[in-house]
Amino acid sequence: MSQKVGGAAIPRHVLEREDMRAALAQHDFGTVFLLARKWAGISYSRIAEACAIKAERVGALARGQGSIATYEKISLIADAMRIPGHMLGLAPRDWEANQTATPDARGETVNRRDFLRVSAVGASTLLGAVDIADLSSGRRLGAELPKVLARRTARLRRLDDVLGGGDTLRLYLSEYETTKKLVAGGSYTDVVEQRLQAVLAEQAQQAGWAAFDAGKLDLSKQLYGESHRIANQAHAADLAGNALAFMAYQTVGGDPREAVAIAEASCAAAGTEAPATVTALLHERRAWAHAVMGNARETDAALATARAALERRNESQEPDWSTWVDDQEVTIMTGRCWAELGRPLRAVPLLEDVLEGFDDAHARDKALYSCWLADAYVTAGEPEEAARVAGRVLDLSEGVASVRPRQRLGPVLQRLGDQGAVPGVREVLERARA
Repeated sequence: MSQKVGGAAIPRHVLEREDMRAALAQHDFGTVFLLARKWAGISYSRIAEACAIKAERVGALARGQGSIATYEKISLIADAMRIPGHMLGLAPRDWEANQTATPDARGETVNRRDFLRVSAVGASTLLGAVDIADLSSGRRLGAELPKVLARRTARLRRLDDVLGGGDTLRLYLSEYETTKKLVAGGSYTDVVEQRLQAVLAEQAQQAGWAAFDAGKLDLSKQLYGESHRIANQAHAADLAGNALAFMAYQTVGGDPREAVAIAEASCAAAGTEAPATVTALLHERRAWAHAVMGNARETDAALATARAALERRNESQEPDWSTWVDDQEVTIMTGRCWAELGRPLRAVPLLEDVLEGFDDAHARDKALYSCWLADAYVTAGEPEEAARVAGRVLDLSEGVASVRPRQRLGPVLQRLGDQGAVPGVREVLERARA
């Protein structure tokens, strides 16, 4: 598909500005548009025409109102404004084809042949799987391959920060299936086999999470089960525990009692020697299962264990897949748990404080966390505030390829259903129905 550039290409010297690079890395397109107008003289109307965005929306984004989170729109902006793929976490764009190598977001050089031409959403490529042309069946696989795959998996995981599972599932599945073929078709030492299996278990979890986020629950359950089996074969206790934690997180919506049992087993599987962020992650999910069951004491104890674990955090020892777990994450989970337990006086201050500084670029997660804030306001007898937050959820979840924000908002709107006379409530209910 040809793209209209129409004078909207951002000059190289502007792309290299520190503030522009930071905005692109965060997918803060409002700031990107603002800087493009300020330093390159690209008008909002030219941006709107080139990127197929309404002019008023371009202006609103530049004022900090709203965000862009869909893969299709991010790709279109990259092409229309000639933003190199690596600056947005994408593979090199088609118009970059004359370049043999390009630095990624961390300044590394990534050869184009390392990208498999597979699509995340059927449009173009992100960071694909390893080109296996030179790794045919029976070839000896060396010790470097697990490291390469682990780095690739870590880069791909960053996409989940800004894209929903509907956008990433095909890509994550492709990466997992490609690695399975490598493991099945190659020969290697026992040490290399163990490391390959650990990467494979991690990739299965990544694909399972995307399937869960996209609402494909049978597929996510299958992938979590495969990950648990592979992790045990690799003697990777932390990954085995995390596979169970994913299962518990999914099960809690159906059978909370079973979810509690699985969550307890996940912590036991990881053991007492697990890295700090892994321990915190598993115990905060254990807390969530207990909260849904209504077990306040057990919830509080699990959250305390998660917080204590983070005090011994050692950056050099934490696996990439759990490094996102920090004090803010545990605070968010604490607020969610207290909201679920019907304790709004505890939940509201925690969630309000965290969400105030939460970047809209992470639209799916901010929308989800806001659902529990809205729920807590309903419980507290504050329908106006609940409606305000619910409206914000609708704004944030627009265009995000995840079924979870709207699913989680549904019960909140149902609770507001008999308060249509309260200012703001009727409007948000009508918006949701529309």
